[in-house]
Amino acid sequence: MGGFDLLDPVLQHHIVNTLGWPGLRPLQDESVAPIAAGSDAILLAPTAGGKTEAAMFPILTRMQVQRWHGISVLYLCPLKALLNNLQPRIAEYAAWMGRDAMTWHGDVGQSVRARIKRDRPDVLLTTPESLESMLVSESVDAATVLGGVQAVVVDEVHAFAGDDRGWHLLAVLARLESLLGRKLQRVGMSATVGNPDELLGWLQGGHSAPGRVIAPAVAGSAMVPEITVDSVGSVENAAKVIAALHAGEKRLVFVDSRRLAEELGTMLRGRGITTFVSHSSLSAAERRESEQAFAEARDCVIVATSTLELGIDVGDLDRVIQINAPRTVSSFLQRLGRTGRRPGTTRNCLFLGVTDEAVLSTLGMLQCWSTGWVERVVATPEPRHIAAQQILASALQTRRVPLTGWRDTWGPLPLFGTDGQVIFDYLLEEGFLEHDSGTAFIGPEAEKHFGRRHFMELLAVFTAAPEFTVFAGRQEIGSVETSVLTDDIEGPRVLLLGGRSWKVTHIDWKRRQVFVETTDLEGRAKWMSLPDGASFEITRGVRDVLLGALPAGVTLTRRALATLDDVRLQRADHVTEGAFVISRDDRDDWRWWTWAGAKANRTLAAWAPDLVPPRQRIGAESIRLHGDLSVEDIRSGLAAVRAHCGKRPLPTVDKRALQGLKFSAALPESLAQRSLSTRLVDPTAAARALNERALIQKSPSTT
Repeated sequence: MGGFDLLDPVLQHHIVNTLGWPGLRPLQDESVAPIAAGSDAILLAPTAGGKTEAAMFPILTRMQVQRWHGISVLYLCPLKALLNNLQPRIAEYAAWMGRDAMTWHGDVGQSVRARIKRDRPDVLLTTPESLESMLVSESVDAATVLGGVQAVVVDEVHAFAGDDRGWHLLAVLARLESLLGRKLQRVGMSATVGNPDELLGWLQGGHSAPGRVIAPAVAGSAMVPEITVDSVGSVENAAKVIAALHAGEKRLVFVDSRRLAEELGTMLRGRGITTFVSHSSLSAAERRESEQAFAEARDCVIVATSTLELGIDVGDLDRVIQINAPRTVSSFLQRLGRTGRRPGTTRNCLFLGVTDEAVLSTLGMLQCWSTGWVERVVATPEPRHIAAQQILASALQTRRVPLTGWRDTWGPLPLFGTDGQVIFDYLLEEGFLEHDSGTAFIGPEAEKHFGRRHFMELLAVFTAAPEFTVFAGRQEIGSVETSVLTDDIEGPRVLLLGGRSWKVTHIDWKRRQVFVETTDLEGRAKWMSLPDGASFEITRGVRDVLLGALPAGVTLTRRALATLDDVRLQRADHVTEGAFVISRDDRDDWRWWTWAGAKANRTLAAWAPDLVPPRQRIGAESIRLHGDLSVEDIRSGLAAVRAHCGKRPLPTVDKRALQGLKFSAALPESLAQRSLSTRLVDPTAAARALNERALIQKSPSTT
């Protein structure tokens, strides 16, 4: 019996007659039996692969069979915009069954929340942060409102699993299970990842329940996409190329920063191209307006950061254009999957490198992709700050936490490690928690640090740079960082936001608000970002390209081929087959060309302090060594590091960096520093690089 035959008859009717489908896709068909039986699952398919239906159709069937009532399904997404985008579709499917679906997040008004609490829809679309707010809120009776939850669907699960929001998600689900007294079915959906079985185990949060990875071969997946790499030399030239190519088509252009999104959007508009901009510092209303206008138009461009990578529907695309290279193969696959959805069309991506190094980085990433390699999704190590946050959030939720057995709230989730009791004791000692009669409760230090706006500071897991909200009259445009308002300039202060220029008329420093008016003057965009650096595998892909490899299935323009020839000539002294190079550079400094990735290089720098001077910017390709070392000093130093069998040192972390680790104030400083240090390194990749043969060249390189 196929999956379609196991669905509720009402769903079968609407799939055929309302959707007009001849049947289910392979992923949807294979998902029905295990999910309808209550199994945990990871569903893997490219963007627009039908994952939402693969999860919801069997869950709606199970809902009917078991007669669930009230809020029985939580549908969790990493982005509010994605929730808004999905809600009408899920609500339609639920309505077929006489059920309903509603959305709850930070932009939802009080009247809608009151209706949800009163009427309790069958499916609630929300974020983990909003779910936690419901658990701790005095205005929500969580045991009543959430008492019927049976299943949780996590969309774009890979976007959670690789950072601290993943630990937060699992911890909040564990607390909900503790409140309800039962385990919840967990279904995660993702594009291709390199370790799906591990991702399933992660999603299950330590439970040993039945689970399946469902990833059938996709029809047409063998079709070769059209991948082209061009070298354009500047952002202005990229704008010229985009404006000149593919007239009449709908083009989505991905960039790696908000600043570049604003600048490129302005340049395209200046060339008469209908252009929209989308990034995280624009207001929700501005983003929705851009995305809706783009979805309904034809001959236009939308310039976006990764905000449009995660499944938000912007209509049928003709082209994806990538300025420079995305950091991961996974991101590239997500973006590539935006195209080729209509019958008769092909998935495609045009890369425009604005520098020679960008062309090389792009080819390195594509070299990894062409071999079938995709990143593993790995949970962030040692999330002690999330452990501290969870203890305090649990105290808010339950009002009192027992001094013994307090970990039971999170069941088998391995959040607290060996330092859990140390963190708990620190919270007591420092006044974040107070206690009497064998229980602990929120103390004055927690109120001081996190108590503003009903403890909302405690319930937001990410730390962002302080930003000012920008208003044109009463309309919120977006936000900017402080530095763009304080840098010394001549003449009026003009901001670039939403692809338009705005002259600053007033700054309310106390309320962190900026008031602006439109202007024809040239605006300025600026946001600070700290990218993590390329991985070992992608950096090795770059090295392979320098050594002569070319990614299969990729077309290089004449300009890209000329750039590659030049770069190979310039970097010839930095690479050799089967070994790493250590050579003098043009400043007569030693440079260790590891090609190991940023994390591995930081690891090697910590392991070899006698070779590597402190206070240097460490990238993915190389490390600077002490300039006065002899060849023998280098050889003996490498031998000593290779022979070391004890515990390896971690990089030193500046105390000021702790400000970027939210809730670090609720941790002993030594634990906070260890958490940050551990996240900076990759010992496995470092060991692989270290154990290669060393080729030491005394003469300066040609760079």
